[in-house]
Amino acid sequence: MGIQVDVVRVFTDPEGRHGNPLGIVDASRVAPPDRQRVATALGYSETVFVDLPEPNTTTASARIFTPAAELRFAGHPTVGLAWWLADRGLPVDTLAVPAGDVATHTTGADTWVRARPDWAPEFTLHCQPDAAAVAAVAAASFDTGHHYVWAWAGEGAIRSRMFAPDLGVPEDEATGAAALRITEHLRRGLHITQGRGSRIVTRIVPEGWIEVGGQVRRDRPVTI
Repeated sequence: MGIQVDVVRVFTDPEGRHGNPLGIVDASRVAPPDRQRVATALGYSETVFVDLPEPNTTTASARIFTPAAELRFAGHPTVGLAWWLADRGLPVDTLAVPAGDVATHTTGADTWVRARPDWAPEFTLHCQPDAAAVAAVAAASFDTGHHYVWAWAGEGAIRSRMFAPDLGVPEDEATGAAALRITEHLRRGLHITQGRGSRIVTRIVPEGWIEVGGQVRRDRPVTI
């Protein structure tokens, strides 16, 4: 029997375009030793395996995999999963991932998660003079590490791209973990346009936390 994988696009623009595809799998369908294999076969920048919460509970546990490795935390999987659970009638206020408890909530059309910047991988930040210079960067320029290329695009707004060959992701369309790191670096909330046109919003909240939010749209499921 095949494994159904629900797919959502995370951090779309307001018209529902773009966004980073996320595979969502019921963890009970895939044994832990097989999850990396499934994530690699799917090829999404991240796939999340969720222990579905019981009705009337407020926490769900999840594990996150790129095509090459498991992550302690990632932004687009937690935002996408929080939206998906609510869409299924199973809203939660906490996602338990290996890095810690991720608080989540919804404001209008945006789904938000709260995390600590040091839960995210370290990124080499490459500041560029303008958005055209960001667009001109070739993914082939990076063969190791985690790289975030960015430029100011207005007051509180940046244009960015992210490359993570070590994780099996030559270029990521929209990256919540990198949004945490650049927000910490710049010490201010941001409106980020990444990749082809995905939209991410961040804000700094008390006690060292940062919130990352955006819109999510359902996409076609796949079977593997």
